[in-house]
Amino acid sequence: MVADISGAELISHRAGGIAAYFRHVWAVAEKDIRAEMRSKEVVGTMAAFSVLSAVVFGLAFDLRVPRPELVVPGILWVIVLFAGVLGLHRSFGSEVDHGTLAGLLLAPVERSAIYMGKVVANLVYFLIVEALLVPALLILFDVNLLKPIVLLGLLLGTIGYVGVGTLFAALTSRNRARETLLPVLLLPVLAPLFIAGVGLTSVIVDGRAGSEAWPWLGIIGLYDALTFAAAFLLVDVVWENS
Repeated sequence: MVADISGAELISHRAGGIAAYFRHVWAVAEKDIRAEMRSKEVVGTMAAFSVLSAVVFGLAFDLRVPRPELVVPGILWVIVLFAGVLGLHRSFGSEVDHGTLAGLLLAPVERSAIYMGKVVANLVYFLIVEALLVPALLILFDVNLLKPIVLLGLLLGTIGYVGVGTLFAALTSRNRARETLLPVLLLPVLAPLFIAGVGLTSVIVDGRAGSEAWPWLGIIGLYDALTFAAAFLLVDVVWENS
């Protein structure tokens, strides 16, 4: 009986700890989302860049490419790549600029909860931008990307991108040249993710068998898993040495 009570108390304690952890994650994310709703700095910049880039690509390839399906997968992922770099450096850069990073790191929460809160906020920004970008590509290129496997691949790819990008944003946040340093460090690490993303999107856009997309989707899922595993191991070290 005592063992049963102790086990129940242990489970209750662990459940309470997990709930507290997610409350901390949401508190960090909510803080950033509320600040972005007031300033519209990150989403506004990323959205404007994405739509304008789609227009430029549309004008550039309109006269030279016989079938837009040949270029749209690459255009989609390239725009997401560079639009993301514009927004990610603000994740912790804004904390440094406003002098709030030290206070955030001194808060009585786990560093991984701060990291995950930033990931959630950045993921919201990315999804808003992609919700504008995909229809824009449909209008400009007449290529339908609103297909379940494409959207699933884009979602998983975005999660991996945001996961590794937020970690690198934390690493470079206190560097004066963070706007330049972040893409230099980040882009090589993202190469496998974007190769898989383009490959998956190309399979579906070209009308090939859906079974050919699953290996690409598996690569994206594996990348995501490795990204977050590494992030949880390294997040404390990153801030101790940043």
